[in-house]
Amino acid sequence: MSDRDAKVRQGRSNAGVRRTPRRRAASQSRPAEPGQAAVSREDLPVVAVTGAAHDLGLALTARLAQSDRFSRVIAIDDRRGDLSGVIWRVVDIRDPALAGRLAGIDVIVHTDLDLAADSDPKARRAFNVRGAQTVLTAAAAGGVGRVVLITSAMVYGASPDNPVPIDEGAPLLAEPDGSVVGDFMEIEQLAERSPRTNPGMEITVVRPAALVGERIDTLITRHFEAPRLLAVKGCAPRWQFCHVADLLSAIEVAAAGDVSGAFAVGSAGWLEQDQVEELSGLRRIELPAGVTFATAQRLHRAGITPAPVSDLHYVVYPWVVDCKTLRDAGWHPTVTNSEALQVLLAQRAGHHAVAGRRLARKDATITAAGATVAVIGTAAIVRQVRKRRRET
Repeated sequence: MSDRDAKVRQGRSNAGVRRTPRRRAASQSRPAEPGQAAVSREDLPVVAVTGAAHDLGLALTARLAQSDRFSRVIAIDDRRGDLSGVIWRVVDIRDPALAGRLAGIDVIVHTDLDLAADSDPKARRAFNVRGAQTVLTAAAAGGVGRVVLITSAMVYGASPDNPVPIDEGAPLLAEPDGSVVGDFMEIEQLAERSPRTNPGMEITVVRPAALVGERIDTLITRHFEAPRLLAVKGCAPRWQFCHVADLLSAIEVAAAGDVSGAFAVGSAGWLEQDQVEELSGLRRIELPAGVTFATAQRLHRAGITPAPVSDLHYVVYPWVVDCKTLRDAGWHPTVTNSEALQVLLAQRAGHHAVAGRRLARKDATITAAGATVAVIGTAAIVRQVRKRRRET
């Protein structure tokens, strides 16, 4: 069903519901649910957030500091932020000495990832994978009870044969290549191995749908900066988004121990391609799959576009996920797919992109006539880029 329908009811999850071990802290209490005894803050967990000084980590730290689910919030980063109401521990999370800074922490949420569309792939891979590996190792050594990792629903892969929606327990079929999806796949493998290497420590993995929100810059968001929407003949994509606000609330639920295992998060249902076109005012251009992917591969090999051709699958094939685990825990998204798309469109103003590559305003004309959207302007793009390289 699409956003025209009320709810998504399909799918099953193999993720369970567990509670975080409690630690003694301050001697305050929070209000109880009707019919329940008050919960002392002594019994609430201490939560830490990596990457707390910027972007998603900063927003999450601010949210958790206002939550009544935790006794204390520890902000971990290699620099101190200006957020009040938390305890700062300044340390590089990729430093093995991190283990010595995790004393007294029950739960650690790892948000310190490089997801920028234009990052150097090798440097980004080293940053992301080493960071997750160090956090897992340090957490085990420091006696942390749970680690929450954030990857993406992209790990399920995008394919014309995907069920809509994908079950949370489905195999992870994304290609482990040099893209950011490849980074997520390696982090997922670390999470899968961790119970064997770090027994007694629980791993929770959060897999958001296509992220939308302030300062979110991905191949998906850049797809809507093109003059038209690329589509592959014979296959209509379905669009599901995850607003950052909903991701933050889902992470809070996971950090508090209300859900565990690996689970997906996103707006309910999805948008059909015709709905997206109607809401955005953008028209599609349909190309044969062979032409689309072959041209995109040439663009990438020439260094013109930042992402490998496999990333293009995520804008032409469906990868909608069912969020059954969160629903069963009583969580519901607050932002619809239509609303999330409007946020994305509002932020595209002034930007122009072709095949995931941002263009300067003066170069935007190369996308017009032949932008046979996002891919077919290959020759013009190559000439423009090579000319600028010679000039610099």
